[in-house]
Amino acid sequence: MISKRVGAVCLALALALSAAHVAADEVRIAVATNFAATMDALIERFQQLSEHRVVASFGSTGSQYAQIRSGAPYDAFFAADDERPRLLEEQGLIVPGSRFRYAMGRLALWSPLPGYVDEDGRVLEAGTFRFLAIANPDLAPYGAAARDVLVARGLWNDLQSRIVRGQDIGQAYQFVATGNAELGFVAWAQLARQEPKIPGSYWLVPDSLHEPIAQEAVLLKDTPGVRAFAAFVQGPEAREIIRSHGYGP
Repeated sequence: MISKRVGAVCLALALALSAAHVAADEVRIAVATNFAATMDALIERFQQLSEHRVVASFGSTGSQYAQIRSGAPYDAFFAADDERPRLLEEQGLIVPGSRFRYAMGRLALWSPLPGYVDEDGRVLEAGTFRFLAIANPDLAPYGAAARDVLVARGLWNDLQSRIVRGQDIGQAYQFVATGNAELGFVAWAQLARQEPKIPGSYWLVPDSLHEPIAQEAVLLKDTPGVRAFAAFVQGPEAREIIRSHGYGP
C-alpha cells in the first residue's frame, strides 16, 4: 500500500514538473543595440521573477525590421524608433493592440579626450578632428538623429569626408572608444551607465535639434511568456531600471 502511495506521489510530482516546464516559454526578442545594457538588466530581473526565459538579439533597428519582414522568428521587437513598429502594425505583422512606448532616447556627442568636446558642441564647427563617428542614418534612429543635428548646424554636407558610419550605435561607440574617431554621436545611455566617472568630454544634445527618439516595442507572437515580459517592461520596477540607465519616460 505504501509503495503504491509513493508511486502515486512521484507520478503527481512528475506531472506537476512537466506542466510547469510546458508553461514556461522561451521568449525571443529583437532589440536595438543602444538598449543592450538596459535590456540585459531587465531580462535578469524578469527571470528572477518568472519561469519564462528571454533570449535577446541586438542589432540596428533597420536591419531587424527587414529580418522580421522576411520571417525572422522573433516574439517581440524593441526598436530604437516608433516608425518601424508602426509600419509593422500597418502591415498586419504584429499582435493587434500590442504596440507601446518603452523609452525615450537621448543623443550625446562624445570624445574620450578630456576637454575636447565643449558644452555647446562647437567642436563640430572648429573642425579640428579627422573623423566623426555616427550610426548609419538609414538603419539606426540614433544615426538619423545625428544627421538631424548636423543638418541643423549646417554641417552635414561639409563633413561628409570625415564621417564614419557604424552599422548601429554600438559600432559608432566603438569607433570612438578605440580611437578610430576622435569623437562621435552616441546614445546618452551608453555614457550614463558609466556615471559618475564618464571618461573624456561630452555634449548632451538638446532634443530640439533632432526628431524625438521615441523607442517603441511590438509583440510579433501571442504567447504567455512574451505577454508577461511586455507587462513587466511596462511596470514600475522596469520603468525605474530604464530611467536609471539614462532614458526618459
